[in-house]
Formats: sequence, structure tokens, C-alpha cells
Amino acid sequence: MSVGLGFVVRASRIVQLLLLLQTRGRLTAAQLAEDLEVSVRTVYRDVEALHAAGVPLYGEAGHAGGYQLVDGYRTRLTGLTEPEAESLFLTGLPGAARDLGLGAEVAAAWLKLTASLPPDLRDRATRIRERFHLDAPAWYHEPDDAPALAAAADAVWRERRIRIRYRRWRAPAEVDRTLDPYGLVLKSGRWYLVGASSRVSTYRVSAILDLTVLDEGFTRPAGFDLAAHWKSYVDDFDDRRHTDTATIRVSPALLERLPTVVEPAVHRAVTETAGDPDAAGWVEATVPIESLDHAQRLILGFGADLEVLHPPELRARVADTAAALARYYT
Repeated sequence: MSVGLGFVVRASRIVQLLLLLQTRGRLTAAQLAEDLEVSVRTVYRDVEALHAAGVPLYGEAGHAGGYQLVDGYRTRLTGLTEPEAESLFLTGLPGAARDLGLGAEVAAAWLKLTASLPPDLRDRATRIRERFHLDAPAWYHEPDDAPALAAAADAVWRERRIRIRYRRWRAPAEVDRTLDPYGLVLKSGRWYLVGASSRVSTYRVSAILDLTVLDEGFTRPAGFDLAAHWKSYVDDFDDRRHTDTATIRVSPALLERLPTVVEPAVHRAVTETAGDPDAAGWVEATVPIESLDHAQRLILGFGADLEVLHPPELRARVADTAAALARYYT
């Protein structure tokens, strides 16, 4: 078994070496070793195997030397494997592919695709990759550490029921759930699992303390649209967490940079409810809030550029905190 696996691994690597030379032209043994994540000695052995197989490959010594295919030679070994084809939708998200354990498949799929293109289209594809990059995580936040992600992805793909132990923010803090995992969503560097028990719910993968993939399968509902469900969930999430409103006055300086410092729902509310500016340029608006505690922390961050008018409890909280701060710094 181990001999057969070793043969398959080496054969796959030799094909990748051949495709690298076809795609990128002349490459040194050191460059090939770095791309294939093997030693230079292994590259030498693989090149000898290609020579023995009759591949028209030659090498040149010296600083500008390296291995190169004879002009005009093109391999036909560019067919995508099933995992590589499945990973194509992640070629613009290398970090997400790594998280799901598909980093190698994405790299191999990209290599096979570029090798199969004529030179003009290959150059165009390479230029696009060199000039555009998608970085999913948000600013000021590290991506989640999600040890259960690979197992969750496997269960989603194979349609296997799972049992999880989950940490949540309300009591009881830890709960057990048996779920039918419908899909995974990556938002701002954080992975979320959409699954069903008695109803369809969303779970942050980094908060899964333990995950067991069960032997029993499940039937995915016909017509379930993960993207549509996620949009509905996000819209509903905003509605559920915004339990109250506050009336505020906003300075001209804060108003100008508001889109970059508050969430979209708050910015929309200011835009929709703001009256005419007063003589000093301040505007009054009504905005949604999650809770008095959350609103207090948020409002204090804007300093003297924002004043709370209503509700009285929130205005009193902000005033008390501002008075305490004044005592500290007087």
C-alpha cells in the first residue's frame, strides 16, 4: 500500500514539474524545488525520469541556466482531477482554500489551467493574477482560529450528520446539538456553519468546541439556496439585535466620516432621518441601538462630536462617564 501511494505521489509531482516548465519556461532546479516543496536532489531524480520517458527536456549550467522544454513541446496531461475541479471556485481565495484543506488542489488546478491555455491567454491570466488579489478578513481583526472547520467541510460535502458541542454567549454557555450541515459561509475572515436541527440556524465555527461526524447521512432540502439564506439571515440579524433607538446630534466633522466609522445600518438611519443642519452644521437623527451598554461604549468613542438627546437613561450614562473621565484628567 505504501509503495503504491509513493508511486502516485511521485507521478503527480513529475506531472507538476512538467507543467511548471510548460507554463513558465526555463526554471532552475532550486526554483522547481521551491515550487514543488521538495529537495533539489529530488528534482534531479524527477528530471532524469522525464528524460528516460522521452520528454524533450534539456538543461543549461551557469547562473542564467536551468531546465527548459524544447520549443513547441506541449504535454496533454492537463486534465483536472475531481478535487482540483471542485476547488476552482476558491482560486481567488487562497486563504479560504488553505482553511478547507484545499490549498494544494487550488495550486494544482491553477497550474493545469494555465498550462492548457495558448501563450497569449496564459500571459493574460498571469497578468490578472499578478494585479488583483482578494483579502477576505476585515481590518483590525485576526481571522478566526477554527479547528473544527475541516471536519465541518467534510460533513457538508458528504452530507453527513454531525454532533457538536457549542459555546454561546447566553446561558447555558455550552450546548450539544445534532445537525444536518447545509453549508459554510466565510464572512470577514470568520467561518459560519449553516445547519438544521429543529430549524435552520447559524453557528460560528470557531465557537464549536467539539465536532463528531456521524455515520448517518441526511437529505439536503430540494431548492435550498445557501446564498439566499445567508442574505436573509444577515438582514434578520440586524433586525433582531437592534432592539431600540436613540436620538443623537452629530457634528459636521463626524458626519463627513460617518460611513467609515459606523455600521451600514446606523449610517443609513442617519441619512434617512437627519433634519436640516443647525447654524453650526450639526444634524439631529434617530439611529438603531442594540442595548444601552453597547450604545454607551460606541457613543463615548466619538467624544465631543456626538451628543445623545434621547433616551434619558443613555444620556445620563454618557454624562456620568464623561464626568468621571473629567475627574481623572483634571
